[in-house]
Amino acid sequence: MAVSDNDLRSLSDREWLDHLAGYADDGGFFARLGPRHAALYVDDGPVLIVTFETIAGVRGRDMVQLPFGLRAAGRKGWSHLCLLADGDTWYRDRAVYALFDRLVDDAFFEDFDQVVFYGAGMAGYAAAAFSVSAPGATVVAVHPQASLDPAVAGWDPRFRAMRRVSFTDRYGFAPEMTEGAGPVFILYDPFERLDAMHAALFARPWTTLLPCRYFGPGLAAALEEMSVMTAILHAAGTGTFDARLFATFMRARRNHQPYLRALSERLERDERPYLNALVCRNVVERLRNPRFQVRLAELEAELRAEGIRLPKRRWPDQQR
Repeated sequence: MAVSDNDLRSLSDREWLDHLAGYADDGGFFARLGPRHAALYVDDGPVLIVTFETIAGVRGRDMVQLPFGLRAAGRKGWSHLCLLADGDTWYRDRAVYALFDRLVDDAFFEDFDQVVFYGAGMAGYAAAAFSVSAPGATVVAVHPQASLDPAVAGWDPRFRAMRRVSFTDRYGFAPEMTEGAGPVFILYDPFERLDAMHAALFARPWTTLLPCRYFGPGLAAALEEMSVMTAILHAAGTGTFDARLFATFMRARRNHQPYLRALSERLERDERPYLNALVCRNVVERLRNPRFQVRLAELEAELRAEGIRLPKRRWPDQQR
């Protein structure tokens, strides 16, 4: 029976999981994995997208309240396996290990032409760590942690509560778990120091580091908003994703106003008014943003006072 958006918002997490279980078709499954995890598998094609997500993240994204991976896979008629966590668990749970052990024993991943593991942050760690269960799989991880073991990442103070959790047993150190994978792509903002340090731990011959400057801690959300993440997963599912294609996808940031604001603010902090004025003018000409219009007028006045003028504006039909 169809459930309205209002009805979905009124469901408890347990009731919502029961609703989500209805998406598992005859060839799929839904399983509770202990008190804090669940798995949904939808069998729908020769390519498998494996995503790691959180219940709060899915339910808070929009009114539809479906896993991001289910939507991305569904648009292509592909299969989808989603691991859901209730809170910040980093998926360090014996019930989760047991699921992947069972999938390996059943040669589950061997039935697919292409397998893609995806996650962001905590889920990015899991995507890399559990990719060992599907040799040859493509891994796409957005600002993942490599480990939270104090002996390895004691310099990261953000997740102190997780230091009591073991990251040295099975599926532990994520960079090592990618050794049997196919191509591994790590997306991160190099100006986010701790994220960049974790990304450096993933450096391997089979890993491509993809810096995404000026997005900050909201990188994963921005990639989804720009539809870049969906494009990446679709390309990875066909085996065509690489750094060059990523650069093409990232041209979408030219129209993503949170990114443009962050870029302008960075130039502000770096005291580069000329470049900032060029950025503001570009945004004004293309996107007609009043906020940038005001700042552009201020910057032009400051530059004129120093005897500096911007190059002549391009005519609209010259803009690209």
